[in-house]
Amino acid sequence: MDPQTILCDMCIENRKPAKKTCMKCEISMCVQHLQAHLTTPVLLQTHPLTEPMDLCGNTKCSQHGKLLEYYCLDDMTCVCVSCATEDQHRLHNMKTFSTAHKELLEKLKAEQLILQEKTDDENVSLEKWEKSEREKLGRCSVRLTEAVTNLRDISLTSVQSSVSARMVSLKTSKSSLEAAQKEKDTFRFLQMYSQVHQDVEKAKTVDLRKGLEPGSHRDKLVEEIRQNGEKMVSQASQFWGSLLTVVDPEHHQELVPTGSDLIFKPQSLDPGMSLSKDKRKVFHNSWLGQCCATLLICSTKTASSYQRWVVSLSEESDWTIGLCDKKCAKNLKNGAVYGLYYHDKQLRSLTTRREEVSQSSTSKVLQFTDTIKTATQFRMTSTLITYKGENGQKPVPRPEKVEVLWNFAASTLSFIRRTGQHQREEIITMKLKASVNHNRDLVPFVQLGKQNIQNTTQQQQWKCSCGKDYYWDGNGYRDNMSGYSLQGCCSCGKVLSVTEMVCKLC
Repeated sequence: MDPQTILCDMCIENRKPAKKTCMKCEISMCVQHLQAHLTTPVLLQTHPLTEPMDLCGNTKCSQHGKLLEYYCLDDMTCVCVSCATEDQHRLHNMKTFSTAHKELLEKLKAEQLILQEKTDDENVSLEKWEKSEREKLGRCSVRLTEAVTNLRDISLTSVQSSVSARMVSLKTSKSSLEAAQKEKDTFRFLQMYSQVHQDVEKAKTVDLRKGLEPGSHRDKLVEEIRQNGEKMVSQASQFWGSLLTVVDPEHHQELVPTGSDLIFKPQSLDPGMSLSKDKRKVFHNSWLGQCCATLLICSTKTASSYQRWVVSLSEESDWTIGLCDKKCAKNLKNGAVYGLYYHDKQLRSLTTRREEVSQSSTSKVLQFTDTIKTATQFRMTSTLITYKGENGQKPVPRPEKVEVLWNFAASTLSFIRRTGQHQREEIITMKLKASVNHNRDLVPFVQLGKQNIQNTTQQQQWKCSCGKDYYWDGNGYRDNMSGYSLQGCCSCGKVLSVTEMVCKLC
């Protein structure tokens, strides 16, 4: 008999295999002893029977001590009648054991079919992926090997020719020495000695390790080696990045430059700040002091399932990057914002929460308050981003280069630190409101400088190190005392047009 077979608990001798188990009596019964449960109406209605099982005292509710009779589909657990009608499960989807068994069995069969189809698809995809990766890595390794071999052959062949030419001096000096040592005639030996001495001295200056002789040939070869070397380094970087991406795609992806169709579209741009001709770089004249700008990142192409951009940011400026409401780009406080915020050497997440506010008015005659309309306000919330260090939570350091990934399908916005050509580290991922995301009411933006410096260009001041004060008149800076316009430098001679890069689309 199978040791796992459940035996009848009512048989005294020669225990027979059980046919059913009574959950209420907590006993298993063979066909003979089961008859009472099958023929007595009361037992048949109130004593649930199951397939033979080892109960081990787990048929009663630990909280109420009553028989487990129902299955909660929401919490996926067996409950008693008190749990089902009085406590935390009373509003949940309840089924009897037999009904739950039948429904869940059908569900598992359906999921099995889905998993089988997925497994079949995955097997095909895995084969294609493996073939594709092998071919890609194979091509990378072949190109790298060819580049290294070509660079080696060019270098060694050229140097070998130069060394061979220098070896002539050594061979000549050796022949001269041997000829002089064999000469027995004194007069002839003395006549030969001057030439032998010159050959020996020349041979002593030969350096077989100094490479090619100076000249146009060496310069041309050096340039060729540099060009081929750069290609080789690029190919090695691609191969290295491909291997890292295969092994750990989450943290290692090649930093492919964002599309040239991405450009900055200024919503505000302080004096002293300017764009490059391709509208992908922002410059700042540092002598103007603290400046600010709000720029949208626009694309001429339509993204299907996601949008991605990489921004390089100056260490000197505060900044906010992310998504904002198209209609409120000039004033972020009046619309939805999902962003990464760097201020006072701290990195924070920035979100807005829509709030409905009732606006009321009071009648002087009737002396009562009458609500006339409901307005929408947005409240900004920022949270310090930290990581777990050896001594507790520490602020996440400022990233110099940030990759932003807007996933339309998942309604998420991810900020990723780029620390190298292939290395990436997620800073934070935000969940966007589905309604906002699906309507595409949001647009990528970059804000430089502090948020409270909006629209302050008319009052902007600058103080030179010599002590003179200047102010902005809308067109240029003027001396506070004389009113003269500033022409590129202070009266003390200090050059003022110091331009710095503060933002760049990579």
